Amino acid sequence: MSSIERLHRTRAYPTLRVESDPSGAEHWMYMHADIQRGTRPCFRTALMDDMWSFLTSITQREGQRKPGTLRHVVIASDASAFNLGGDLELFSRLIRDNNREQLLAYARRCVDGVYHLHASLGGDVRTIALVQGDALGGGMELALACHTIVAEEGTSMGLPEVLFGLFPGMGAYSFLCKRVSPQLAEKLILEGNMYGSEELHRMGVIDVLVPKGEGEAAVQDIIRQQQRAPHAHLALNAVRAIAQPVGYDELMGITEVWVDTALELGDRSLRTMDRIVRAQSRRAGAEAAA
Repeated sequence: MSSIERLHRTRAYPTLRVESDPSGAEHWMYMHADIQRGTRPCFRTALMDDMWSFLTSITQREGQRKPGTLRHVVIASDASAFNLGGDLELFSRLIRDNNREQLLAYARRCVDGVYHLHASLGGDVRTIALVQGDALGGGMELALACHTIVAEEGTSMGLPEVLFGLFPGMGAYSFLCKRVSPQLAEKLILEGNMYGSEELHRMGVIDVLVPKGEGEAAVQDIIRQQQRAPHAHLALNAVRAIAQPVGYDELMGITEVWVDTALELGDRSLRTMDRIVRAQSRRAGAEAAA
């Protein structure tokens, strides 16, 4: 893609491929750059560490920002899936060990990241999720935390946590309620179904739907359009924080409910979690081989 080829590779992050404009106005962050055959493309701790480290590195303090300068961050994936959500293998082990401290630390790490994205990296950034493969659970929550969701046709998104007795606890309810009614948000969470990108676009969950293979070009168009009116988009970042806030305390309160609920799960739920991990790992292996 021509405009991406003009971007520069930043310093190495083992789990990411990052391309940045030399001016710092545009950053494309591709998750799962280190994905191996059979590895589940999920929120492994190493991936979160790299993502939050990179996002922190490009966050500017108020005194560093130039008036009228709008920046963009695009989150995409090098794997066939956008992101399959939380590290269920880790969850299962921590729940069996009744390790609330580490489970809460993982959840807090997730909340820190999605809150930083939702808060526009301090106010001068518009965030775009480019969904070119399935986004499940925490993967969907990551997309929902962004200003704009661009999805290609034929992709799926969903919140399947109810299948093993849980709910998506890192922002799904809060962020969904900014896009759809609370009733529909609860329906999407409690039914645990997968939805095609076409249906989610009709619901208003996905902002821009494009044919397969045209996602990156669509994101480039959005960036160009927004850069024609940077002051307006910067102002809307501030307006959004006033009129449609999702506070850090709100997210942390919900994720603590998630942790306490997770620790109550029985062996049947944990076996279901284990089966999902095995199935998704097999699928990842088959797709890598193909």
